[in-house]
Amino acid sequence: MGMNGDILQVLFSEEQLRQKCAELGARISRDYEGKNLLMVSVLKGSVVFMADLMRHITVPCSIDFMAVSSYGSGVKTSGVVKIIKDLDIDLAGRDILIVEDILDSGMTLTYLTELLRDRGPASIRIAALLDKPSRRRANVQPDYVGYVVPDEFVVGYGLDYDEKYRNLPYVGILKPAVYTR
Repeated sequence: MGMNGDILQVLFSEEQLRQKCAELGARISRDYEGKNLLMVSVLKGSVVFMADLMRHITVPCSIDFMAVSSYGSGVKTSGVVKIIKDLDIDLAGRDILIVEDILDSGMTLTYLTELLRDRGPASIRIAALLDKPSRRRANVQPDYVGYVVPDEFVVGYGLDYDEKYRNLPYVGILKPAVYTR
C-alpha cells in the first residue's frame, strides 16, 4: 500500500497534469513573447510544477527560487511570513511570474507580491497549479490556474503533508485519518 494507501481519491492524474502544464506553458509563452521573463518558484511545494511548466515555455526565461514559511507545522496558515531564502537576481525591469503549487488563503502570496513589487520589476503575475478559492482571506487572484480544487487536503506533485507525499506523480486527496491521528 505505502503512500498510495493514504490517498482517498486521485484528483488529477499524471497525464492530466502533463497536459495542463503544456496548456499553461503555451499561454505563458504567448503572453511573455519579447518580455524579460523571470519565473520564481516558491519552495518547496511548487518545484515539481515549476520544473514541468518551464519545459513547456518556448520564450527565453530565467528562474530563481524563494523559500518562505507561513505554516509552522500546523495545517492552517498562520498568516506570519518568514523569508528563508531570498531571490539572487535583480528584479529591475523583469517580468516576474510567481509559480505556486496551491493558492489558498493568499496571505503569503499577497505579502510576497508586495515585497517583490518594491524591487522595481516591470510586471508581476501569478501561476498557480491549484486554486482553492473557498479558503481565500486575501484579495489575490492567480493569472494562470491549472485547476480549481475543493476545500480538501491535497497532496502529491510537490504538495506535502508533514514533508511526505511530495513525490507522488499525481494530486490526490489525503485521507483525513492521516492528519487527524
